[in-house]
Amino acid sequence: MKNAAPHPPKGGFYRRASRAGPRRAPGGRNAAASQTDNPPNNQPKVRFSIGFKLVTIITILVLLSLGAITVLVSVLVSQDVRLTAEENNFTINQRSASEAETTFASIRSNALVLLETLNAAGAGGALSRQAAAFFFERNQSVAFIALAAPGAPPEQMLVNTRFFMSREIESALADTYLAARQDALERAAAGETLLLNAMPNFGVHTLALFFPWQEGGQEQAAVIVFAPENLAETFGSGTNQSYLINGDGDVLIHAEVELVRAVANMSNRSFIASMRENPEQNMQILYTGEDGVRYFGAFSKLTTAGAAIITSIEYDVVFEGIAATTRRNAYLTAAVLFLSILFIWFYSKSISKPLKRLAQAALQIERGSFEIDLKSSSSDETGLLTASFKRMSTALGVFGRFTNREIAVQAMRGEIKPGGLPKHATIFFSDIRGFTEKSENFTHAFGNEASDRIVHWLNEYFTRMVECVDKTGGVVDKFIGDAVMAHWGTAYSAGSPAKDAFNGVKAALMMRLALFDMNRGRRAGDPGNPPIRIGCGINTGIVTAGQIGSDARMEYTVIGDPVNLASRTEALNKPLGTDILITEDTWKLVSGAFITEEMPPVTVKGKEKPVRMFAVVNLKGLKGPRTLNEVRKLLGIEPPDISRVNTGEEEKKYKIGGGA
Repeated sequence: MKNAAPHPPKGGFYRRASRAGPRRAPGGRNAAASQTDNPPNNQPKVRFSIGFKLVTIITILVLLSLGAITVLVSVLVSQDVRLTAEENNFTINQRSASEAETTFASIRSNALVLLETLNAAGAGGALSRQAAAFFFERNQSVAFIALAAPGAPPEQMLVNTRFFMSREIESALADTYLAARQDALERAAAGETLLLNAMPNFGVHTLALFFPWQEGGQEQAAVIVFAPENLAETFGSGTNQSYLINGDGDVLIHAEVELVRAVANMSNRSFIASMRENPEQNMQILYTGEDGVRYFGAFSKLTTAGAAIITSIEYDVVFEGIAATTRRNAYLTAAVLFLSILFIWFYSKSISKPLKRLAQAALQIERGSFEIDLKSSSSDETGLLTASFKRMSTALGVFGRFTNREIAVQAMRGEIKPGGLPKHATIFFSDIRGFTEKSENFTHAFGNEASDRIVHWLNEYFTRMVECVDKTGGVVDKFIGDAVMAHWGTAYSAGSPAKDAFNGVKAALMMRLALFDMNRGRRAGDPGNPPIRIGCGINTGIVTAGQIGSDARMEYTVIGDPVNLASRTEALNKPLGTDILITEDTWKLVSGAFITEEMPPVTVKGKEKPVRMFAVVNLKGLKGPRTLNEVRKLLGIEPPDISRVNTGEEEKKYKIGGGA
């Protein structure tokens, strides 16, 4: 099966090799390595800050105290106001009903007296005229009185000319009205008393009272048309509105005159229907009108013609004063709450800001950055805590240099659990050629200063090598003297074994370039700063990765046969005259991305078949060496005579060639 390999970037290797490998992440780190620079997805966050908690507490206290007082006062006052409003509404209704009853009874009784007088004295006599004039003088609101039978001209009609003249209407309208209301005459003659709206006929606010009249055994109807001016003024005063309806539900008196003019009918309204069905003569209820507004309503049924007086007041009008007081209390509560929140918020800043800085510093430490700049100008507990945290971060920074910082950070986050896990990893080993001889040269040349110079020389070398591992997403496992052990696809992966193997080989090529640059200003034989040549061995396989050690000290590392083979592969560079060797398992994953040359197979102790080895020349598509001989010439490596190579007499772990 053909293994997929990452597509190599274009350009020259020796000019761009330091940028090869995984995509760089912000801040200069590569994408794989930057995983430790970003907080984990489950990074705990502060849900409720100190300021928020203090503000919440103050808000609750203010709302509970002022709110409870406001609600308590509103409830108690509302009860009193409601009782008062209901009593007042009912009283107005009773007074309006009493006035209406008195008015209708007075007009009817006076009219009956007049009719009886006319009947006794005769319609055309002087006494009759005087009685009629006296009646209209005392009852100026009456327009006319008539006696008529259905379908016949009025037998008798007394007209108040002053009424018509003062209102600039024709008195002939009286005859027209009687002719038009034959239905009412028939009902009255049959014994029914009616109270009707006559405004549409006369153009002014007038009512017509029809009631039965018997004379000489003939069924007739008496008709009184009058203007209810005194009642209209009383009904429409104040916030309590009273209106009069007849037995058919027609509006007779209302503050909105247009309803009377249009002969509006309210019989279909729920409140009127409930009143008609209620056997009580008067009552008060809370109801919702057709307009969706709530009302306190009171009714009184009159004894005249089935009429009724309705008095109502809007619910919101009753409690308008309480609502205004409640709003003022709410404004006061909001003002007090705002000032309290403002004060607490600024006060909490003196606590929360130092704690936020400490939290951010802790997050930086969790990400693996121990170089923290913390300052505190306060002398309270937060200042003491900041100073202690500063000392702790400094100590952690020093400690971090002695451990693999990124692995430690992942373990701290819980991303690396105790125990081992199988990983498909790429293992890397490198070693400085002739390190023992160079160390002795340091000792001979510098004496007691040799150790310090050697460490400085090695640290400069390790710094450049570690950068190559970091930039390709690898993990430096350990330094073994002058050797470096690293691996890819263990603590974190680029996404697949092929990508991890690509990154491992790429790192080796980057090391080659880094050493080439480092060696430019060095000369062979220099005891204080000699040039460095290394050999790199790379192998890929299934390893066990985990935290290995004791309770006192543990380290994250990998173990297994692929690790041993990678170490042995590194040792083959010297006899084979190469600087980067990869095994067949690695080559299968990256062969499409790199220029390689196959070396003679190596029989390794413990392996049944010879292991194929490949020397890495360059990344395909980049400028630079195209053959192994060009690499040897560039690095100053003498081509070996493979047939005469003795590959290690001490352990005899391998031998060149495919023989057994």
